[in-house]
Formats: sequence, C-alpha cells, structure tokens
Amino acid sequence: MIQRKRILTWLLSMLVLLPVAAAAQGYRISPGDVLRIEVIEDEALNRSVLVDPQGRISFPLAGTILVRGKTVTAVQATLVANLTPNFAAPPSVFVALERLAPTEPRIPDEPETISIYVLGEVERPGKVDMEPGTTLLQAFAAMGGFSNFAATKRVQLRRTDPKTGVESVTTLNYKAMSQGLSTNATLKLHDGDVILVPTRRLFE
Repeated sequence: MIQRKRILTWLLSMLVLLPVAAAAQGYRISPGDVLRIEVIEDEALNRSVLVDPQGRISFPLAGTILVRGKTVTAVQATLVANLTPNFAAPPSVFVALERLAPTEPRIPDEPETISIYVLGEVERPGKVDMEPGTTLLQAFAAMGGFSNFAATKRVQLRRTDPKTGVESVTTLNYKAMSQGLSTNATLKLHDGDVILVPTRRLFE
C-alpha cells in the first residue's frame, strides 16, 4: 500500500515534466541535460542530476554512469541494475528528462571585410577594412582626403597576384576619376591592395 502511494506521488510530480517527457521519446541524452531520478523504495535517493561535460552522471549507490547518447529508458535500466545489489529486490526506478541543456546563443557572424593599405600623402594612412565590392572612389572617400603635398595625378594601385606573387601597378588620376572621366573610379578593390599616394614634385 505504501509503495503504491509512493508511485502515485511520483506520477503526480512527473506531471510537471510531461511536456519535456513527451518531447523526449527517443531523445538521446546530451551533456548539460538535467535528469530527474526517483527511487520508490528509498526517497532519500530522489534527486535531479546534471549530465556533466563528459556525458556522465553520478548517483548514490549506483556510481558514475555514462549516459551521453542513451535514451531515458536505457539509463533507467542501467540504474536498476546498479542499484539492485543494495536492495532485497530490484528497485522501482523512474527517470525523466527534467530540463534540456541550454542552447548556446548564436553569435552573429562578423561581416566579411577586405583589408587595404593606404600609404603616402593622405590624411589617414594605414590599414583600412572595407566591405567587399568597395570601389576605388569609395576608398578615396574613406581615406579622409590628401595632404597638401599629394601628387593626385600619380596615385598608384599596387596589387599582388596571390597565385604568382607578381605585383602589378596601376597609375590613377584622382581628378579625372572624381569628374567621371576615368573608368578606374569603379574599379573594385581586392583584399591586400595597396594605394600609394606619392609626394608631389616641384612645380607639379
């Protein structure tokens, strides 16, 4: 009679876990999950246990058990087998999935960028990260302008072929580009491109 009352009490307590239990049919246990374990013959053993990062749980009298990848039913059978030597008869053990492991918040992917290097007579020399598809004219705007000594008709775009390692040099006329007189204005930059603005010569 007492055992029947205990089973009824356990069933009522498990009603709270029904949504998780329903979803757990065939579910394979993972690290971070929380299992609720009830032993009808000894209420002192009843507890919630966390599956550790190695996929194991520790339970009094049953020792450490590997549960990762197993179903709740399989874990229940293992517990019964491990606990039986401590009882006059195989105990009534109930296992339920109390809580799933928290899902890791997804970190948004960083936007893809390319890096170009600006040297010479500009306001902001150095490495500049830009979106793929950035054109030369857009890059000039990001450079913050030229110094008073910039040779804007002899700007160099230096590009190294990643396969051959051969560097090509394209001479650019910024004034012509800004006035729409040069098709180089819409030239798209590649990762690793170098824009070199040389110093203006005397009387240039």
